[in-house]
Amino acid sequence: MSGYSLQRTLAIFVKEFQQMLRDRLTFAMAVGVPVLQLLLFGYAINTDPRGLPTAVVSYDSGPLPRAIVAALQNTGYFRVTHQPASEREGDALIERGEVQFLVSIPADFSRRLLRGEQPALLVAVDATDPSAAGNAIAALGGVAGTALVHDSIGVLRPLNANAPAFELRVHRRFNPEGLSRYNIVPGLVGVILTMTMVMLTGLAMTRERERGTMENLLATPVRPLEVMVGKIAPYILIGYIQIGLILGAARLLFEVPMLGSLWLLLAFIGVFVVANLAVGFTFSTIARNQLQAMQMTFFFFLPSMLLSGFMFPFRGMPHWAQQLGELLPLTHFLRIVRGILLKGSDAAAVLPELWPMLAFVAVAGAVALGRYRRTLD
Repeated sequence: MSGYSLQRTLAIFVKEFQQMLRDRLTFAMAVGVPVLQLLLFGYAINTDPRGLPTAVVSYDSGPLPRAIVAALQNTGYFRVTHQPASEREGDALIERGEVQFLVSIPADFSRRLLRGEQPALLVAVDATDPSAAGNAIAALGGVAGTALVHDSIGVLRPLNANAPAFELRVHRRFNPEGLSRYNIVPGLVGVILTMTMVMLTGLAMTRERERGTMENLLATPVRPLEVMVGKIAPYILIGYIQIGLILGAARLLFEVPMLGSLWLLLAFIGVFVVANLAVGFTFSTIARNQLQAMQMTFFFFLPSMLLSGFMFPFRGMPHWAQQLGELLPLTHFLRIVRGILLKGSDAAAVLPELWPMLAFVAVAGAVALGRYRRTLD
């Protein structure tokens, strides 16, 4: 045989390229994943969230408190969405995650302000995600010195002194020290379960198809639902073993507080595990081999990790990205696990996050059963 032949190399190149085009799913993943990454990182990811929902409890209806609230909104970081009647109602809003900040203005604020007593405003922050509120907390420092500049005229001129006219006391709720591990470690529960459960289940059926053992399964009188439940059940047990290891490490190594009911958390974990297993089973009915199952797992895992609020603040994303994130079970599970562990939330507080996961299970399960075939076409 002669030496190196460019013609033979070109023939192999053409053959390999044609084979790649025949595998449409792999080719689509090779093109789709970079495009997805570009769109998500370019448009959806924002590490400096603004317009954070804020509740204001004002026992003083004078013009000076209104000027301070307007100054807060002018920073761009605060958006007043609720005006509860009491601090107790405001605390409930923070515990449910409906607002990020709670500003409380006392009844004698204006009177003490005019006397030059430098009254205090209490600002409570949901600090379960320190990165989401960090820049907003930093912006509070300038509000005390500039909020009343335009109102300090005439008899109010003493308010425009060098010292701030009032004091802002920031209370970081649920994570006073601003430790990032309090936010990341509970989130890892959902991220690890998403990756492993979808991948393991996705490989289950494709592995049997590649090894030729699917014929034996199809020759039995087993119904599609029975196959699905039988395939999923072992991985539910594996999921709970993973949960035990993660929660044990979270408590012993990272000292993450566990304020809520562990049994309640385990119940919600079961729903979340089933949701991901249903996705994996669906992928196994689409993929022709284990490589394709792995590719589809990554295609599902990437937006789940980026749009759920695990890596980047959820409220920092544009509205369309938040709407996509609401469709993912990981988004709702992160709110559940952080609420139960860090806030001590009860079933009533986290129940609104259960229904989207149950809807996802129903849709994914219906698609999986619909695609399941009792033949090998």
